Amino acid sequence: MCVSPDKVLFSGEVNQVDVPGSEGDFGVLAAHTKVVMKLRPGILVVHSERGALRIVVDGGFAEVGPSRLSVFADLAVPVNEFDVADLAGVIKDTEENVADEKDARSATRSPTSSID
Repeated sequence: MCVSPDKVLFSGEVNQVDVPGSEGDFGVLAAHTKVVMKLRPGILVVHSERGALRIVVDGGFAEVGPSRLSVFADLAVPVNEFDVADLAGVIKDTEENVADEKDARSATRSPTSSID
């Protein structure tokens, strides 16, 4: 099952799922050992009898068990519905938030403070 905050994107029988994990990509087959992994931004690929479904994911985690994989993603959009312009906006907002945070930290630091 692949879930975004808005909806369930896929639920059903599969042959394999390739997951972009924070420690590296990993493939999940039946009888996989239990693991919980943080997701990194990337493409999750669901291989089933109907073909391959490619989903853009960002944030969240995957929970694997011997007979089930659950993916709970902050962002999950089928590749063919993904809007690159939306991604550019998210990147710009993130960069602005980082800059604002750095400015706020600089303003609260005393002039004699130093970080080695």
